[in-house]
Amino acid sequence: MATVKKKMVQWDPTDIKAELIKKYPPKVARKRSKQILINEALENETPEITANVRTIPGIITMRGCTYAGCKGVIMGPTRDIVNLVHGPIGCSFYAWLTRRNQTGPGPDGENYMNYCFSTDMQDSDIIFGGEKKLSAAIQEVYDIMHPKSIGVFATCPVGLIGDDIHTVAKNMKEKFGDCNVFAFSCEGYKGVSQSAGHHIANNQIFRHVVGENDEPKEGKYKINLLGEYNIGGDGFEIDRIFRKCGITNIATFSGNSTYDQFASAHQADLNCVMCHRSINYVADMLETKFGIPWVKVNFIGAQSTAKSLRKIAAYFEDQDLIDTVEKVIAEEMPDVETAISDVLPRTEGKTAMLFVGGSRAHHYQELFKELGMKTLSAGYEFAHRDDYEGRQVIPFLKVDADSRNIEEIEVEADETRYNPRKSKEEMEALEKSGVKFKHYDGLAPDMDQGSLIIDDLNQYEAEKLVELLKPDLFCAGIKEKFSIQKLGVPMKQLHSYDSGGPYAGFKGAVNFYYEIDRLVNSKVWSYMKAPWQENPQLSAAYVWE
Repeated sequence: MATVKKKMVQWDPTDIKAELIKKYPPKVARKRSKQILINEALENETPEITANVRTIPGIITMRGCTYAGCKGVIMGPTRDIVNLVHGPIGCSFYAWLTRRNQTGPGPDGENYMNYCFSTDMQDSDIIFGGEKKLSAAIQEVYDIMHPKSIGVFATCPVGLIGDDIHTVAKNMKEKFGDCNVFAFSCEGYKGVSQSAGHHIANNQIFRHVVGENDEPKEGKYKINLLGEYNIGGDGFEIDRIFRKCGITNIATFSGNSTYDQFASAHQADLNCVMCHRSINYVADMLETKFGIPWVKVNFIGAQSTAKSLRKIAAYFEDQDLIDTVEKVIAEEMPDVETAISDVLPRTEGKTAMLFVGGSRAHHYQELFKELGMKTLSAGYEFAHRDDYEGRQVIPFLKVDADSRNIEEIEVEADETRYNPRKSKEEMEALEKSGVKFKHYDGLAPDMDQGSLIIDDLNQYEAEKLVELLKPDLFCAGIKEKFSIQKLGVPMKQLHSYDSGGPYAGFKGAVNFYYEIDRLVNSKVWSYMKAPWQENPQLSAAYVWE
């Protein structure tokens, strides 16, 4: 007798959206509906999505705070700038071993990123002020480490009591003379999400460090890599490829970064932007002040890596570099193709959902396409509209109170060091040849029509999506990892990669192929049922019955 395969219900995107917001109160439902987009992007015609707004109180969001974005994401990977957290010790937990930023000791062997420094504010400091304690902590760090720089990070209580961390930092810098001390007003409550912390951190790095070192840097084809944080060693793999191509990476913002890298960043001839959200404004400021143009790149995925290398080579218009890049791609791709031929029969047709901060929910779709997998739904924790719809919407973005809360630096051309790397005619010729500057189309145009794009996904909606669409893989962060796995779906953490990586570049792509193959084809997830789901509940009776 032939068995009839049970047909899955095919949900219409409109019905899924309605189901997601059905249980919300009417006012909340109206607001959330604007943050859930049924994708109908056609070239630059993209439906508007509401983004970069505060999470609705009572909803369990997947976001982090402003302090997390400043200390954890941007400044955490710097290996020789001592990070000193001014606040209660609980906030400093985030400063130590919670992100898998990797670093090398460098030629000087200086590496402070794995240390956790805090002023450990107590109740008395909250009442009477903590500026004296902060000064003493800065002095202690200086006496022990003698670093080139110390960064001071404000947590929520510091902003509430009004400690003037910037004046304290300035006074200590003048006292030391050989140590650049500066501070970040990155109180956790300050912005909508961790995105505000990215902006605050990069503003201060640009103001206090970039351009401080004019000593010429050796090497050809000088670039900066912006928005790469060396999670799981991604930056190491990208640097390996750069060295093989003969490309000189002056500074990475901020994976495996150093004070001198930031200080010398103005010497590059091209800025390559990976994570658009966390750092696009730094690329704009470097262009305005020093004349360095920028292009969008993506080193996640073998094909994207090849495309980005070709884009860099095309910019420099040097046949030797163009030929070397093609040679490197030809040498690296056979291993990629071998891995794909092995894995593809087992991964093709599988489905995934990606809800990751920054640009990862966009970049990683390239890797899933190479695996033959389809992305059903995606979104960001802290994106703005331009990350979804493309940079063409920037002039039309409304500035609200939360945006005004984040300082915008006014940048002008440097009187002596402003030097346009390409003439206007050269830039126009490159644009005509296909090299686009200051350009990003956003997430929506690269996703299938009718797919769901959801900003600031929350715990309830994540579980509901899994229930309705039954993906083969869910990609997000640590907060939602175990609740999703309990639903019987493998969950890959793409914020910190669990214990995996690197996933960038050619070798990283191979690593990713095999790891995803193991996840989506393992039977263990089908056994994720609680005992009371497997067996009937125990029954009993009272003795007198």
